Amino acid sequence: MLLADVTPQDLASAARNELKTLSKENAEQVARHLAMAARLIDDDPELAHQHALAASRSAGRIAVVRETVAITAYAIGDFALAVRELRTFRRISGRDDQIALLVDSERGVGRPDRALEVGRAVDRTALPVEVRVELAIAMSGARLDLGENERALQELDIPELDPDRAFSWSPGLFAARAAVLEELGRLDEAAQWQRRAEIAEDVIGARDADSETLLIEEIDEVELDDDEIDDLDPDGEDAVAPAPAESESEPEPEPELATEIAPEPAPASVQDEVDEILAEAGIDDAAGDAPDAESTR
Repeated sequence: MLLADVTPQDLASAARNELKTLSKENAEQVARHLAMAARLIDDDPELAHQHALAASRSAGRIAVVRETVAITAYAIGDFALAVRELRTFRRISGRDDQIALLVDSERGVGRPDRALEVGRAVDRTALPVEVRVELAIAMSGARLDLGENERALQELDIPELDPDRAFSWSPGLFAARAAVLEELGRLDEAAQWQRRAEIAEDVIGARDADSETLLIEEIDEVELDDDEIDDLDPDGEDAVAPAPAESESEPEPEPELATEIAPEPAPASVQDEVDEILAEAGIDDAAGDAPDAESTR
């Protein structure tokens, strides 16, 4: 049943654009079903799936419709249907936006080997960052399914794994690493990564609470305050000092969860070393008896 307050405009504009090949009346009806599915996916995934199926009956050749059916099928645990719909979505759209979900759905039907094969067939460098991270997590899970725990950890060793900064994908990536470390029996490290995941999620959640709309395309990183940085390592081993200020000619850096590690003190100059030698020898350089730095070379 469609609620009266749900309109086609509730659907994202990019999705509405895909419906332009339909008649006006049909496009509006499909858009409302898709909007209902998006609204219900977290609280009532079964009902969301019914709306997705209703949209599919009227617009089965539209990529976003098959994508929605796949997502809702995955949400209710119908992994076989999710696999079929995701393959159809890829064939229609030519996109790999949901490759991580496909890998995870293959795991769901008990085919971790097939999941790894699907994931390896994709050019990861061509994927958006969020999709690349999600794929790494799914591939790691497939390795765990096969009992390959060390290789599961290696799947998560990606450039986006930055313990000192929080992006939108960081909580899930940190938590996945914690889970693998726990499987390996490295409990102290697992607890540390889980704590990082919780801190990142809390900080990002607090920021998003002030915003009514979160754009999927945004890649955000946020800066923790001193107390939260200290929480990353109670012993202070991960504590870092503020990064030096950038020069005016350079662009202002993005905000970071933690700043760069303070540099080591600069080495003594040649003249400093000469002065120290003269002082140990009891020679007063101020009297003018010491050779200059050039003559010591």
